[in-house]
Amino acid sequence: MPRVIQIRFYEELNDFLPRDRKKKPFLHSYSGNHTIKDIIESLGIPHVEVDLILVNGESVDFNFKPCDHDLVSVYPVFESLDISSVTRLRPKPLRTIKLILDVHLGKLARYLRLLGFDTIYETWLEDDQIVSVAFKENRIVLTRDIQLLKNGHVRHGYWIRSQKPLEQLKEVIQRLDLSGKIQPFHRCMECNGIIREVEKTAVIGFLKPKTRAHYEDFYQCEQCHRVYWNGSHYQRMVSMLKNLGIQITNFK
Repeated sequence: MPRVIQIRFYEELNDFLPRDRKKKPFLHSYSGNHTIKDIIESLGIPHVEVDLILVNGESVDFNFKPCDHDLVSVYPVFESLDISSVTRLRPKPLRTIKLILDVHLGKLARYLRLLGFDTIYETWLEDDQIVSVAFKENRIVLTRDIQLLKNGHVRHGYWIRSQKPLEQLKEVIQRLDLSGKIQPFHRCMECNGIIREVEKTAVIGFLKPKTRAHYEDFYQCEQCHRVYWNGSHYQRMVSMLKNLGIQITNFK
């Protein structure tokens, strides 16, 4: 016998829905004894995008099985709002920010590293490897692949809406409430290693003649040994960050 529930999705969760179901309650009919997590994902919403489910006004977890005619409200992840007193889906928002990105987000990975965020990105990583690393290291999965976020082992994740890297960066900063955690030029854009200030004599063998002649302050990645300095590339990055509303006064 089919069951019918009335369900509504709020805010960003509407991005996953067809137009006729956005921002309003609708009836959903299904057969079987499914959990609310199964129902939500069958409607196209990855479970990691959900932070609060109310059934008839009461908070429930993903294993809850709705009854016929239940009223269901589903809310997105509240990274900037503490709802630990009402939600039953996770004990608290993820505050230690560590990220892992899929193969489609290479430019975004570089920008996130530029802002100092621990960001794993490798073109050879398969989806199952991304899920495994994210689970073991408690990382947030950022992806353009909705199916990846439906994997039951993904505990924290976000589906990137925009297809433009700088817009993606703005989106991630806003959605994960990262503005207060930015440490520009703290990580290597190439390998994610930590950047430290070094003496010019320690890296002089890496420098081209003009760089050696015109610059005195240098920084080096502890992992891949790439050398950085306040040259024209740095100035372009500073301008880009200023356009995002991020002010930079020095290299680090």
